[in-house]
Amino acid sequence: MNYVSTRGQAPAVTSSQAIINGIAPDGGLYVPEKWPKLKLDWKNLGQQSYQEIATQVFDAFFDDFTVQEIDHIISKSYGNQWDAESIVTLHNENKLHYIELFHGPTLAFKDVALQALPHLLTTATKKQSLNDKIVILTATSGDTGTAAMSGFANVENTEIVVFYPEVGVSDIQRQQMQTEEGHNAHVTAITGNFDDAQKAVKSILSDEKLIQELSEKGMRFSSANSINIGRLVPQIVYYIYAYAQLVKNDVVAPGEEINIDVPTGNFGNVLASYYASQLGLPVHQFTVASDENNVLTDFFNTGIYDRQRDFKVTNSPAMDILVSSNLERLLYFASGRNDEEVRQYMKSLAENGQYTLTDKTRNYLQKFTAKFATQSQVVDTIKDVFENSGYLIDPHTAVGRFAYEEETHQTLLAATASPYKFPQTVLAALQEKNEGGVVDLQKLAERTNTVIPAQVATLFDKTIVHTKIIEPATIMQSIKDELSI
Repeated sequence: MNYVSTRGQAPAVTSSQAIINGIAPDGGLYVPEKWPKLKLDWKNLGQQSYQEIATQVFDAFFDDFTVQEIDHIISKSYGNQWDAESIVTLHNENKLHYIELFHGPTLAFKDVALQALPHLLTTATKKQSLNDKIVILTATSGDTGTAAMSGFANVENTEIVVFYPEVGVSDIQRQQMQTEEGHNAHVTAITGNFDDAQKAVKSILSDEKLIQELSEKGMRFSSANSINIGRLVPQIVYYIYAYAQLVKNDVVAPGEEINIDVPTGNFGNVLASYYASQLGLPVHQFTVASDENNVLTDFFNTGIYDRQRDFKVTNSPAMDILVSSNLERLLYFASGRNDEEVRQYMKSLAENGQYTLTDKTRNYLQKFTAKFATQSQVVDTIKDVFENSGYLIDPHTAVGRFAYEEETHQTLLAATASPYKFPQTVLAALQEKNEGGVVDLQKLAERTNTVIPAQVATLFDKTIVHTKIIEPATIMQSIKDELSI
Protein backbone atom coordinates (compact mmCIF):
# COMPACT_ATOMS: atom_id res chain seq x y z
CA MET A 1 0.00 0.00 0.00
CA ASN A 2 1.28 3.42 -0.93
CA TYR A 3 0.92 6.76 0.82
CA VAL A 4 0.01 9.97 -1.00
CA SER A 5 0.16 13.63 -0.01
CA THR A 6 -2.98 15.46 1.08
CA ARG A 7 -1.92 18.20 -1.34
CA GLY A 8 -1.48 15.88 -4.31
CA GLN A 9 1.75 17.31 -5.68
CA ALA A 10 4.26 14.77 -4.39
CA PRO A 11 4.99 11.21 -5.56
CA ALA A 12 3.30 8.27 -3.86
CA VAL A 13 5.64 6.45 -1.47
CA THR A 14 5.75 3.24 0.56
CA SER A 15 5.06 3.28 4.28
CA SER A 16 8.76 3.11 5.12
CA GLN A 17 9.47 6.08 2.85
CA ALA A 18 6.58 8.05 4.40
CA ILE A 19 7.92 7.38 7.91
CA ILE A 20 11.41 8.55 6.93
CA ASN A 21 10.15 11.68 5.14
CA GLY A 22 7.76 12.71 7.92
CA ILE A 23 6.14 15.36 5.74
CA ALA A 24 5.60 15.22 1.97
CA PRO A 25 7.81 17.40 -0.27
CA ASP A 26 4.81 19.56 -1.24
CA GLY A 27 4.14 20.39 2.42
CA GLY A 28 1.21 17.99 2.65
CA LEU A 29 0.73 15.08 5.03
CA TYR A 30 0.91 11.43 4.03
CA VAL A 31 -2.35 9.44 3.98
CA PRO A 32 -3.00 5.85 2.85
CA GLU A 33 -3.86 5.61 -0.84
CA LYS A 34 -6.67 3.25 0.16
CA TRP A 35 -7.89 1.92 3.49
CA PRO A 36 -6.30 -1.40 4.39
CA LYS A 37 -8.47 -4.43 5.07
CA LEU A 38 -8.47 -5.62 8.67
CA LYS A 39 -10.63 -8.47 9.93
CA LEU A 40 -12.24 -7.21 13.13
CA ASP A 41 -13.67 -10.26 14.88
CA TRP A 42 -14.48 -8.47 18.12
CA LYS A 43 -14.99 -11.53 20.32
CA ASN A 44 -11.69 -12.95 19.15
CA LEU A 45 -9.92 -9.58 19.55
CA GLY A 46 -11.23 -9.37 23.12
CA GLN A 47 -9.11 -12.41 23.98
CA GLN A 48 -5.97 -10.94 22.42
CA SER A 49 -3.21 -8.91 24.06
CA TYR A 50 -2.49 -5.30 23.20
CA GLN A 51 0.67 -6.45 21.40
CA GLU A 52 -1.25 -8.95 19.26
CA ILE A 53 -3.75 -6.30 18.14
CA ALA A 54 -0.93 -3.80 17.51
CA THR A 55 0.78 -6.37 15.28
CA GLN A 56 -2.33 -6.65 13.09
CA VAL A 57 -2.75 -2.87 12.77
CA PHE A 58 0.94 -2.34 12.00
CA ASP A 59 0.87 -5.17 9.43
CA ALA A 60 -2.11 -3.54 7.71
CA PHE A 61 -0.66 -0.02 7.45
CA PHE A 62 3.05 -0.81 7.11
CA ASP A 63 2.85 -3.55 4.52
CA ASP A 64 6.38 -3.15 3.16
CA PHE A 65 7.74 -4.26 6.56
CA THR A 66 8.25 -8.01 7.01
CA VAL A 67 6.42 -10.04 9.65
CA GLN A 68 9.72 -10.43 11.52
CA GLU A 69 10.35 -6.68 11.43
CA ILE A 70 6.89 -5.86 12.79
CA ASP A 71 7.24 -8.48 15.53
CA HIS A 72 10.60 -6.97 16.56
CA ILE A 73 9.17 -3.43 16.58
CA ILE A 74 6.18 -4.47 18.72
CA SER A 75 8.32 -6.35 21.25
CA LYS A 76 10.70 -3.38 21.61
CA SER A 77 7.89 -0.81 21.82
CA TYR A 78 5.53 -2.48 24.27
CA GLY A 79 7.67 -4.25 26.84
CA ASN A 80 8.79 -3.69 30.40
CA GLN A 81 9.13 0.11 29.98
CA TRP A 82 5.36 0.23 30.68
CA ASP A 83 3.96 0.09 34.19
CA ALA A 84 0.86 -1.78 32.99
CA GLU A 85 1.27 -5.19 31.35
CA SER A 86 -1.74 -4.43 29.14
CA ILE A 87 -0.09 -1.12 28.02
CA VAL A 88 -3.40 0.75 28.32
CA THR A 89 -6.10 0.19 30.94
CA LEU A 90 -9.79 1.01 31.22
CA HIS A 91 -11.46 2.78 34.13
CA ASN A 92 -15.22 2.36 33.98
CA GLU A 93 -17.80 4.80 35.31
CA ASN A 94 -21.31 3.79 34.25
CA LYS A 95 -21.46 4.39 30.48
CA LEU A 96 -18.17 6.31 30.44
CA HIS A 97 -14.93 4.37 29.98
CA TYR A 98 -11.62 6.17 30.41
CA ILE A 99 -8.85 4.70 28.22
CA GLU A 100 -5.83 5.26 30.46
CA LEU A 101 -3.02 6.03 28.01
CA PHE A 102 -0.45 7.23 30.53
CA HIS A 103 1.38 4.10 31.68
CA GLY A 104 4.50 4.73 29.59
CA PRO A 105 7.89 6.28 30.43
CA THR A 106 6.72 9.92 30.36
CA LEU A 107 3.15 9.45 31.66
CA ALA A 108 1.42 10.73 28.51
CA PHE A 109 -0.50 9.12 25.65
CA LYS A 110 2.25 10.10 23.25
CA ASP A 111 4.43 7.31 24.65
CA VAL A 112 2.16 4.79 22.90
CA ALA A 113 3.40 6.01 19.52
CA LEU A 114 6.79 7.41 20.46
CA GLN A 115 8.06 4.16 21.93
CA ALA A 116 7.34 2.64 18.51
CA LEU A 117 8.49 5.41 16.16
CA PRO A 118 12.27 5.04 16.74
CA HIS A 119 12.06 1.34 15.87
CA LEU A 120 9.82 2.02 12.87
CA LEU A 121 12.24 4.69 11.68
CA THR A 122 15.49 2.75 12.14
CA THR A 123 13.93 -0.29 10.43
CA ALA A 124 12.67 1.91 7.59
CA THR A 125 16.11 3.43 6.97
CA LYS A 126 17.64 -0.05 6.70
CA LYS A 127 14.89 -1.10 4.28
CA GLN A 128 15.65 1.93 2.12
CA SER A 129 19.42 1.28 2.37
CA LEU A 130 19.98 4.74 3.84
CA ASN A 131 23.16 5.48 5.73
CA ASP A 132 22.16 9.07 6.54
CA LYS A 133 21.88 10.17 10.14
CA ILE A 134 18.20 10.92 10.86
CA VAL A 135 17.52 14.27 12.52
CA ILE A 136 14.20 14.16 14.37
CA LEU A 137 12.87 17.72 14.44
CA THR A 138 10.00 18.29 16.85
CA ALA A 139 7.89 21.15 18.15
CA THR A 140 6.19 20.38 21.44
CA SER A 141 3.57 21.92 23.68
CA GLY A 142 5.02 19.80 26.46
CA ASP A 143 4.30 16.10 26.04
CA THR A 144 5.57 15.23 22.54
CA GLY A 145 9.06 16.49 23.31
CA THR A 146 9.48 14.43 26.47
CA ALA A 147 8.00 11.32 24.87
CA ALA A 148 10.11 11.74 21.72
CA MET A 149 13.31 12.10 23.72
CA SER A 150 12.42 9.09 25.82
CA GLY A 151 11.95 7.08 22.63
CA PHE A 152 14.94 8.38 20.67
CA ALA A 153 17.49 8.92 23.46
CA ASN A 154 20.79 7.29 22.44
CA VAL A 155 19.21 5.56 19.42
CA GLU A 156 22.01 4.87 16.97
CA ASN A 157 22.41 7.22 13.99
CA THR A 158 19.76 9.71 15.14
CA GLU A 159 19.68 13.23 16.58
CA ILE A 160 16.57 14.55 18.34
CA VAL A 161 15.99 18.32 18.25
CA VAL A 162 13.14 19.67 20.40
CA PHE A 163 11.67 23.18 20.67
CA TYR A 164 9.15 24.02 23.38
CA PRO A 165 7.45 27.27 24.55
CA GLU A 166 9.21 28.83 27.53
CA VAL A 167 5.88 29.80 29.11
CA GLY A 168 3.00 27.40 29.62
CA VAL A 169 4.55 23.96 30.11
CA SER A 170 4.15 22.37 33.54
CA ASP A 171 7.02 22.07 36.02
CA ILE A 172 7.11 18.32 35.40
CA GLN A 173 7.20 18.72 31.61
CA ARG A 174 9.99 21.31 31.84
CA GLN A 175 11.99 19.17 34.25
CA GLN A 176 11.60 16.12 32.01
CA MET A 177 12.94 18.04 29.01
CA GLN A 178 15.70 19.97 30.73
CA THR A 179 17.14 16.87 32.41
CA GLU A 180 17.20 14.62 29.33
CA GLU A 181 20.60 12.93 29.33
CA GLY A 182 20.59 11.33 25.88
CA HIS A 183 23.81 12.23 24.07
CA ASN A 184 21.82 12.86 20.88
CA ALA A 185 19.23 15.18 22.48
CA HIS A 186 19.09 18.93 21.75
CA VAL A 187 16.45 20.82 23.74
CA THR A 188 15.67 24.53 23.37
CA ALA A 189 12.96 26.79 24.79
CA ILE A 190 11.50 29.53 22.58
CA THR A 191 10.01 32.83 23.71
CA GLY A 192 6.93 32.28 21.51
CA ASN A 193 4.13 29.72 21.75
CA PHE A 194 3.67 26.21 20.36
CA ASP A 195 2.21 27.48 17.08
CA ASP A 196 5.35 29.57 16.50
CA ALA A 197 7.49 26.48 17.00
CA GLN A 198 5.29 24.20 14.89
CA LYS A 199 5.10 26.69 12.02
CA ALA A 200 8.91 27.00 11.97
CA VAL A 201 9.41 23.24 12.15
CA LYS A 202 6.97 22.50 9.31
CA SER A 203 8.65 25.17 7.18
CA ILE A 204 12.14 23.84 7.92
CA LEU A 205 11.14 20.25 7.13
CA SER A 206 10.43 21.30 3.54
CA ASP A 207 13.20 23.93 3.18
CA GLU A 208 15.08 22.69 0.10
CA LYS A 209 18.24 24.71 0.79
CA LEU A 210 18.60 23.38 4.34
CA ILE A 211 17.71 19.85 3.22
CA GLN A 212 20.55 20.08 0.69
CA GLU A 213 22.97 21.35 3.36
CA LEU A 214 21.98 18.45 5.60
CA SER A 215 22.41 15.97 2.77
CA GLU A 216 25.95 17.20 2.17
CA LYS A 217 26.66 16.39 5.83
CA GLY A 218 25.11 12.92 5.53
CA MET A 219 21.92 13.84 7.41
CA ARG A 220 18.20 14.07 6.69
CA PHE A 221 15.17 15.38 8.55
CA SER A 222 12.19 13.48 9.86
CA SER A 223 9.54 14.39 12.41
CA ALA A 224 8.25 12.91 15.66
CA ASN A 225 5.12 15.07 15.59
CA SER A 226 1.85 13.44 14.61
CA ILE A 227 2.30 14.81 11.11
CA ASN A 228 4.42 11.63 10.73
CA ILE A 229 2.28 8.63 9.76
CA GLY A 230 4.55 6.53 12.00
CA ARG A 231 3.22 8.53 14.96
CA LEU A 232 -0.41 8.28 13.94
CA VAL A 233 -0.86 4.58 13.16
CA PRO A 234 0.19 3.28 16.62
CA GLN A 235 -2.56 5.43 18.15
CA ILE A 236 -5.23 3.55 16.17
CA VAL A 237 -4.45 0.42 18.17
CA TYR A 238 -5.79 1.53 21.54
CA TYR A 239 -9.22 2.40 20.21
CA ILE A 240 -9.58 -1.08 18.70
CA TYR A 241 -8.16 -2.70 21.84
CA ALA A 242 -10.49 -0.71 24.12
CA TYR A 243 -13.61 -1.57 22.09
CA ALA A 244 -12.59 -5.24 22.08
CA GLN A 245 -12.34 -5.09 25.89
CA LEU A 246 -15.86 -3.61 26.08
CA VAL A 247 -17.11 -6.54 23.99
CA LYS A 248 -15.19 -9.02 26.16
CA ASN A 249 -16.77 -7.56 29.30
CA ASP A 250 -20.29 -7.61 27.76
CA VAL A 251 -20.54 -3.82 27.92
CA VAL A 252 -21.35 -3.65 24.20
CA ALA A 253 -22.42 -6.25 21.66
CA PRO A 254 -20.05 -6.79 18.71
CA GLY A 255 -20.81 -4.08 16.15
CA GLU A 256 -22.72 -1.86 18.61
CA GLU A 257 -21.90 1.80 18.03
CA ILE A 258 -20.09 3.82 20.69
CA ASN A 259 -19.10 7.45 21.15
CA ILE A 260 -15.48 8.56 21.31
CA ASP A 261 -14.51 11.65 23.32
CA VAL A 262 -11.00 13.03 22.85
CA PRO A 263 -9.31 16.09 24.37
CA THR A 264 -7.11 17.43 21.60
CA GLY A 265 -5.05 20.31 20.28
CA ASN A 266 -3.26 19.10 17.17
CA PHE A 267 -6.12 16.70 16.27
CA GLY A 268 -3.92 13.60 15.92
CA ASN A 269 -5.58 11.60 18.69
CA VAL A 270 -9.07 12.27 17.30
CA LEU A 271 -7.86 11.44 13.81
CA ALA A 272 -6.53 8.08 15.01
CA SER A 273 -10.04 7.21 16.25
CA TYR A 274 -11.44 8.25 12.86
CA TYR A 275 -8.87 6.00 11.13
CA ALA A 276 -10.00 3.16 13.43
CA SER A 277 -13.59 3.79 12.31
CA GLN A 278 -12.52 3.46 8.68
CA LEU A 279 -11.15 0.02 9.53
CA GLY A 280 -14.49 -1.00 11.03
CA LEU A 281 -14.67 0.38 14.58
CA PRO A 282 -18.38 1.21 15.00
CA VAL A 283 -18.59 4.87 16.03
CA HIS A 284 -21.80 6.84 16.47
CA GLN A 285 -20.19 10.18 17.35
CA PHE A 286 -16.76 11.75 17.81
CA THR A 287 -16.52 14.51 20.44
CA VAL A 288 -13.64 16.93 19.84
CA ALA A 289 -12.84 18.53 23.21
CA SER A 290 -10.76 21.73 23.31
CA ASP A 291 -9.54 24.18 25.93
CA GLU A 292 -9.89 27.97 25.65
CA ASN A 293 -7.87 27.84 22.41
CA ASN A 294 -11.16 26.68 20.92
CA VAL A 295 -10.45 27.02 17.21
CA LEU A 296 -11.61 23.43 16.60
CA THR A 297 -14.87 24.00 18.49
CA ASP A 298 -15.67 26.96 16.27
CA PHE A 299 -14.59 25.03 13.17
CA PHE A 300 -16.90 22.07 13.70
CA ASN A 301 -19.77 24.33 14.75
CA THR A 302 -19.48 26.80 11.85
CA GLY A 303 -17.44 25.20 9.05
CA ILE A 304 -14.97 28.08 9.29
CA TYR A 305 -11.40 27.56 10.50
CA ASP A 306 -10.04 30.85 11.82
CA ARG A 307 -6.72 30.98 13.65
CA GLN A 308 -6.87 34.78 13.90
CA ARG A 309 -7.42 35.02 17.64
CA ASP A 310 -5.39 35.52 20.79
CA PHE A 311 -3.31 32.54 21.87
CA LYS A 312 -4.12 31.57 25.46
CA VAL A 313 -1.78 29.89 27.92
CA THR A 314 -4.08 27.57 29.88
CA ASN A 315 -3.93 24.91 32.58
CA SER A 316 -4.10 22.23 29.85
CA PRO A 317 -0.85 23.28 28.11
CA ALA A 318 -0.43 20.27 25.82
CA MET A 319 -3.58 21.46 24.01
CA ASP A 320 -2.63 25.13 23.70
CA ILE A 321 -2.63 25.14 19.90
CA LEU A 322 -4.32 27.29 17.24
CA VAL A 323 -3.17 25.48 14.08
CA SER A 324 -4.25 21.83 14.25
CA SER A 325 -2.03 20.16 11.69
CA ASN A 326 -3.77 16.79 11.53
CA LEU A 327 -7.09 18.35 10.58
CA GLU A 328 -5.65 18.53 7.05
CA ARG A 329 -5.83 14.74 6.86
CA LEU A 330 -9.50 14.70 7.84
CA LEU A 331 -10.24 17.40 5.26
CA TYR A 332 -8.65 15.20 2.60
CA PHE A 333 -11.09 12.37 3.32
CA ALA A 334 -14.06 14.68 4.00
CA SER A 335 -13.58 16.31 0.58
CA GLY A 336 -13.59 12.93 -1.17
CA ARG A 337 -9.77 12.87 -1.47
CA ASN A 338 -9.88 16.19 -3.31
CA ASP A 339 -6.27 17.38 -3.01
CA GLU A 340 -6.99 20.55 -4.99
CA GLU A 341 -9.63 21.54 -2.43
CA VAL A 342 -7.22 20.80 0.42
CA ARG A 343 -4.52 22.92 -1.24
CA GLN A 344 -6.94 25.83 -1.43
CA TYR A 345 -7.82 25.50 2.26
CA MET A 346 -4.17 25.41 3.30
CA LYS A 347 -3.27 28.30 0.98
CA SER A 348 -6.08 30.39 2.44
CA LEU A 349 -5.01 29.49 5.99
CA ALA A 350 -1.43 30.54 5.29
CA GLU A 351 -2.35 33.77 3.49
CA ASN A 352 -5.57 34.85 5.22
CA GLY A 353 -5.51 33.00 8.53
CA GLN A 354 -8.76 31.21 7.78
CA TYR A 355 -10.75 29.08 5.36
CA THR A 356 -14.40 28.07 4.90
CA LEU A 357 -15.49 24.52 4.05
CA THR A 358 -17.68 23.72 1.07
CA ASP A 359 -21.17 22.54 2.00
CA LYS A 360 -20.39 19.05 0.69
CA THR A 361 -17.25 18.68 2.80
CA ARG A 362 -18.90 20.10 5.90
CA ASN A 363 -21.78 17.66 5.47
CA TYR A 364 -19.30 14.77 5.73
CA LEU A 365 -18.37 15.88 9.25
CA GLN A 366 -21.81 15.39 10.81
CA LYS A 367 -20.50 12.66 13.13
CA PHE A 368 -18.16 15.18 14.75
CA THR A 369 -19.35 17.34 17.61
CA ALA A 370 -17.12 19.85 19.39
CA LYS A 371 -17.06 21.52 22.79
CA PHE A 372 -14.56 23.42 24.90
CA ALA A 373 -13.82 23.95 28.58
CA THR A 374 -12.59 27.10 30.29
CA GLN A 375 -9.78 26.88 32.83
CA SER A 376 -12.21 27.23 35.73
CA GLN A 377 -14.38 24.47 34.25
CA VAL A 378 -11.30 22.24 34.03
CA VAL A 379 -10.51 22.81 37.71
CA ASP A 380 -14.15 22.24 38.72
CA THR A 381 -14.29 19.02 36.69
CA ILE A 382 -11.17 17.58 38.36
CA LYS A 383 -12.69 18.38 41.75
CA ASP A 384 -16.14 17.01 40.91
CA VAL A 385 -14.85 13.74 39.46
CA PHE A 386 -12.61 13.11 42.47
CA GLU A 387 -15.27 14.00 45.02
CA ASN A 388 -17.98 11.95 43.31
CA SER A 389 -16.00 8.85 42.36
CA GLY A 390 -12.55 9.03 43.98
CA TYR A 391 -10.99 8.98 40.50
CA LEU A 392 -8.15 11.43 39.84
CA ILE A 393 -7.78 12.94 36.36
CA ASP A 394 -5.36 15.41 34.79
CA PRO A 395 -6.41 18.77 33.27
CA HIS A 396 -6.48 17.49 29.67
CA THR A 397 -8.63 14.50 30.54
CA ALA A 398 -10.82 16.95 32.47
CA VAL A 399 -11.42 18.88 29.24
CA GLY A 400 -12.73 15.68 27.67
CA ARG A 401 -14.77 14.84 30.77
CA PHE A 402 -16.37 18.29 30.74
CA ALA A 403 -17.37 17.78 27.10
CA TYR A 404 -18.98 14.41 27.87
CA GLU A 405 -22.75 14.20 28.05
CA GLU A 406 -24.25 10.91 29.15
CA GLU A 407 -26.65 9.46 26.62
CA THR A 408 -27.68 6.10 25.26
CA HIS A 409 -24.30 5.12 23.80
CA GLN A 410 -21.31 3.82 25.73
CA THR A 411 -18.40 6.29 25.46
CA LEU A 412 -14.63 5.86 25.32
CA LEU A 413 -12.82 8.91 26.74
CA ALA A 414 -9.10 9.27 26.05
CA ALA A 415 -7.36 9.86 29.40
CA THR A 416 -4.27 11.42 27.92
CA ALA A 417 -1.92 12.05 30.86
CA SER A 418 -1.30 11.15 34.47
CA PRO A 419 -2.48 13.72 37.02
CA TYR A 420 1.09 13.57 38.36
CA LYS A 421 2.30 15.41 35.24
CA PHE A 422 0.27 18.45 36.31
CA PRO A 423 0.27 18.40 40.12
CA GLN A 424 -0.11 22.18 40.53
CA THR A 425 -3.42 22.30 38.67
CA VAL A 426 -4.73 19.12 40.26
CA LEU A 427 -3.78 20.32 43.77
CA ALA A 428 -5.45 23.67 43.11
CA ALA A 429 -8.60 21.83 42.03
CA LEU A 430 -8.53 19.97 45.33
CA GLN A 431 -8.03 23.32 47.11
CA GLU A 432 -4.49 22.53 48.20
CA LYS A 433 -1.60 25.01 48.10
CA ASN A 434 1.16 24.57 45.49
CA GLU A 435 4.78 24.62 46.61
CA GLY A 436 6.48 23.34 43.45
CA GLY A 437 8.81 20.48 42.63
CA VAL A 438 8.75 17.15 44.41
CA VAL A 439 6.76 18.63 47.32
CA ASP A 440 3.70 18.92 45.08
CA LEU A 441 4.02 15.28 44.06
CA GLN A 442 4.18 14.24 47.70
CA LYS A 443 1.22 16.44 48.64
CA LEU A 444 -0.87 15.05 45.80
CA ALA A 445 -0.12 11.46 46.82
CA GLU A 446 -1.01 12.18 50.44
CA ARG A 447 -4.16 14.15 49.64
CA THR A 448 -5.58 11.56 47.24
CA ASN A 449 -4.17 8.35 48.75
CA THR A 450 -2.49 7.50 45.44
CA VAL A 451 1.09 6.54 44.62
CA ILE A 452 3.64 8.79 42.90
CA PRO A 453 4.53 7.05 39.61
CA ALA A 454 8.09 5.76 39.48
CA GLN A 455 8.59 7.72 36.24
CA VAL A 456 8.61 11.04 38.13
CA ALA A 457 9.43 10.04 41.70
CA THR A 458 13.13 10.99 41.36
CA LEU A 459 12.76 13.52 38.54
CA PHE A 460 13.74 16.52 40.67
CA ASP A 461 16.95 14.79 41.77
CA LYS A 462 18.27 14.94 38.21
CA THR A 463 20.70 17.57 36.92
CA ILE A 464 19.37 20.23 34.53
CA VAL A 465 21.44 20.09 31.34
CA HIS A 466 19.36 22.05 28.78
CA THR A 467 18.84 25.76 29.52
CA LYS A 468 18.96 27.53 26.15
CA ILE A 469 16.18 30.03 25.27
CA ILE A 470 15.87 31.62 21.81
CA GLU A 471 13.54 33.80 19.75
CA PRO A 472 11.31 31.88 17.27
CA ALA A 473 12.92 33.73 14.35
CA THR A 474 16.28 32.11 15.16
CA ILE A 475 15.11 28.47 15.16
CA MET A 476 16.74 27.78 11.78
CA GLN A 477 20.11 29.09 12.95
CA SER A 478 19.76 27.21 16.23
CA ILE A 479 19.31 23.94 14.34
CA LYS A 480 22.39 24.65 12.25
CA ASP A 481 24.40 25.39 15.37
CA GLU A 482 23.23 22.25 17.17
CA LEU A 483 24.03 20.06 14.18
CA SER A 484 27.25 21.92 13.23
CA ILE A 485 26.06 22.64 9.71
